[in-house]
Amino acid sequence: MSMKNKTSDLRQRMSEALKGGGDKAILKQKATGKMTARERILALLDPKSFHEYDLFVKHAGRDFDMDKKYLPGDGVITGTGTINGHPVCIYAQDFTVAGGSLGYMHAKKITKIMDHAMKLKIPIIGINDSGGARIQEGVNSLAGYGEIFFRNTQASGVIPQISVILGPCAGGAVYSPALTDFVFVVDKISKMFITGPQVIKTVLGEEISMEELGGARTHAEITGNAHFFAQSEEECFSQIKSLFTYIPWNNKKTAESFPKKPPKTRQYKLDNIFPTDPRMPYDVKDVIRALSDDSEFLEVQEYFAPNIVVGFSRLNGNTVGYVANQPLVLAGVLDVDSSDKAARFIRFCNAFNIPLITLVDLPGYLPGIDQEHAGVIRHGAKVLYAYSEATVPKITVITRKAYGGGYIAMCSHHLRADFVFAWPTAEIAVMGPEGAANIIFKNDIKNADNPEKVRQEKIEEYKQKFANPYVAAAYGYVDAVIEPEETRNMLIHSLDISASKSVERPDKKHGIPPF
Repeated sequence: MSMKNKTSDLRQRMSEALKGGGDKAILKQKATGKMTARERILALLDPKSFHEYDLFVKHAGRDFDMDKKYLPGDGVITGTGTINGHPVCIYAQDFTVAGGSLGYMHAKKITKIMDHAMKLKIPIIGINDSGGARIQEGVNSLAGYGEIFFRNTQASGVIPQISVILGPCAGGAVYSPALTDFVFVVDKISKMFITGPQVIKTVLGEEISMEELGGARTHAEITGNAHFFAQSEEECFSQIKSLFTYIPWNNKKTAESFPKKPPKTRQYKLDNIFPTDPRMPYDVKDVIRALSDDSEFLEVQEYFAPNIVVGFSRLNGNTVGYVANQPLVLAGVLDVDSSDKAARFIRFCNAFNIPLITLVDLPGYLPGIDQEHAGVIRHGAKVLYAYSEATVPKITVITRKAYGGGYIAMCSHHLRADFVFAWPTAEIAVMGPEGAANIIFKNDIKNADNPEKVRQEKIEEYKQKFANPYVAAAYGYVDAVIEPEETRNMLIHSLDISASKSVERPDKKHGIPPF
């Protein structure tokens, strides 16, 4: 056969494989408002940057007449490309081919591109749209999931791992996204659950819709399994591209620097954002934007545990990670969910050389029977562990309340913050003035002719003695009491001089966090 004929044969084979499940299956996919796997890859990556591998892989099924079936690419597309000019590895399950079900060779293609990502030290992106394990291939399907999970764990903290849920992701398949760094979901399209509504109805007699059980909103707001929520696939891809401007390509690098830009002070001015009344709430996101380059802030897990805010911005052109109490929600307290949210984000930033800025304004940990029984001690300890473990530059600004265990947990000097600054409005104490006065001056109040008047006097006395930043500053627990308008410059200076920070830690295999 001549070269011309061989080339023609290649093109014919490629044309067949590129059709995926065929026109009918593609039309069905689009009828549900979903892109095809190939369209998704091309929409996410830079134009003309995608290079596909293993297009001609054949499935390994031989039972139940599987040997008679042709499954193009075995239901998954793998390859490399670029995002914002930087290389990434990517795979996308193709629901038009056998429902994107995972068989032996399907898994082999995924693990091969994951190994490629680890070898090249570049991010891996997985687009999930699958009916689950391919039952006809039996235990080989389960083995495939196990091999993927192992690689997710090995890659953790080495390269960024992104999961995009753009269809069903059920049973064992959900654990790969759960092991990755960021999970993206799209409203009305993404579905994640261990067991579906039918199984739940059969076993427990409980009825619930697929959307309520494992839809995008459920995972963005209730479970915390999703980190980014979008209304459309296009918006989702835009979020991924934005995230990649803030994070490095592996754990040996730092995030790309951008031109320095001042905040949009007309829109975000601290004097207008921060209330003079200490009882009034405010939106800490506006404070972050008032400090950040061009007032840009990419929030992570925006809809989950909103009493704490985490996300990325830039200072002087360089990426920083923010962890901030949100006074608008539950007065910014730490609880089970917000502790998990903060601890995970802190560990990601530390793994990928992103400095941490902590904004503190909280009355402490949330009290209550529900929280105690849900394990607030164990979950709350995750924040202590994550901050103590982190060796990146850590800078803390106490804006208002910092009471009790909350003061310690929010990256105090005692957890080895490099710099702790406090605004003049800061109140640093074992507990709030009202509660403290009731305990310390219990007898004075009880025996007074006018108990309420004495109580108010004692509260004011406590405030003057303890509920201010100067007592902590006198012990060196606060490095400087600063005016709010000085904050951005102090943060930039602190980051500059912390850039070469080096920390020696005990030699050990790993610690044992309170998982």
